[in-house]
Amino acid sequence: MSHRKLEYFHRRRIVYRRGPITDTPSEIFSWGNFYEEGTYECYELFRSKAKINTYKSFKWHLLVLWYLNKNLNYDDILELTYYLADKENGFVTIKLSDASINNLVNEVFEQDLDAPPKNKIRKIIFKESSGLTTSEKLKIVGSIIGKKKKAEPPDIYEAMLSIHDNNKKITISKIANLLNVSTRTIYRNITSEIKQEKMLLNEEV
Repeated sequence: MSHRKLEYFHRRRIVYRRGPITDTPSEIFSWGNFYEEGTYECYELFRSKAKINTYKSFKWHLLVLWYLNKNLNYDDILELTYYLADKENGFVTIKLSDASINNLVNEVFEQDLDAPPKNKIRKIIFKESSGLTTSEKLKIVGSIIGKKKKAEPPDIYEAMLSIHDNNKKITISKIANLLNVSTRTIYRNITSEIKQEKMLLNEEV
């Protein structure tokens, strides 16, 4: 099942997406904001079609959910974890035992709630109400980031998300074309973490 059952979050009023709250955008547009230096404050869970497929990824999702919903207690997080772990709900590809789920929740509760979970840097944040198609978003990313003719890791990641949202396989040549640079530049600047993300995103196309 590819469709995620997000009604659980809406019914319980659980926040799973939040834009930057202290970082100031370099430019503001009708469709969203651009951050020249990037921002780590954008959390957009379940934005792409990629599902949770590792224990590490599952833990990160729970940390973000707890960070964004500090009113949730242990039992709330445990219930939420079981909900996410049920493949019928469309969030995961892995199977966790009851023992693994309990260990996962215990590990999350050992973390410092006030410390923001590690996050990927973003430069372009689209409003959910922008009304833009994925193709239109792709053009915007290319026009803003591509005109700088460079490809730093955040630029590469932004390009990858845009290509993926357009339901296309992510390739080095597509990233290079979008950012208006050579494939050699992409190979030189892409990190191992982004390579892993590229592989995970492509599994869902």
